[in-house]
Parts: sequence; structure tokens; C-alpha cells
Amino acid sequence: MVNRRLVMTQLAELAERVARAQAHAKPSAEALAADRDAFDLVSFNLMLAVQSCASVASHLIADEGWAPTSTVAASFARLAEHDVIRQETAQALTRAVGLRNVVAHGYAKVDPQSVHAAVTVGISDLDAFAAEVAAWLVGRT
Repeated sequence: MVNRRLVMTQLAELAERVARAQAHAKPSAEALAADRDAFDLVSFNLMLAVQSCASVASHLIADEGWAPTSTVAASFARLAEHDVIRQETAQALTRAVGLRNVVAHGYAKVDPQSVHAAVTVGISDLDAFAAEVAAWLVGRT
């Protein structure tokens, strides 16, 4: 059985991280790159926002007894398979995991264009994830 309080707490953390990323966003990728502190704050909060989504996904998969996944990205596909989130949202979150990995693990220099696109356009995918998970929880009562 899904621990609703835990999921709602994780969704609140997601909302907090989204708000913090947006609070430090700049009007262009160039402006974001020029303000190193803002760039770091936006990148870090986006990384934590995606991690919040991953935590929700892992929790739902485990509590529902669904087959575990071998990657964070695959966990979003698993949620789509069980109609928790839309396929489009799963695909968007799979892409977001790539940015999260770059920020978290320092695979390469974090690209200001990617971070700016994530905080201005891609942020709606995080909002969609939260709304779809919340609606799924309500539908289960």
C-alpha cells in the first residue's frame, strides 16, 4: 500500500525545488551563464527536483509490488505502464534524468543552454509529473 503522506511530502519537495530553480532563472541562457551563482542554484535545484521525481517513482514501484527497474529513467516508464503518468511525461522525465546526471556526477561541463531550457520550458514536465501522480493517488481512494 502506498504511503500517501510520504508521496505528498516528496511532491511538496519537488514543488519547492521547482520554485527555487525558477526564482533564480534568468531571461536568457547567456544571462544565466554570466551569473555563476544563479546558474549553480538553478542547476542544483533542477537536479534535486528530478531526484524527487525519481524518489516518488521508486516508492510507488516498491509499494505497489511492481517489477523493479535497473535505472532511474526506466522507473518513469514503469509508472507509465501502470497509468500513473502519461507516456509523454515518462519520456520527458527520462530526458530530465540526463541533465540530472550531468549536474550530479559532473560528466561534462553543464551546458547553460540546457539548464535554461530546463528551467523555462522543461519545468512544465516536472509540474505534469506532480499533477499526474497526485491525480493517480486521488483516484485510488
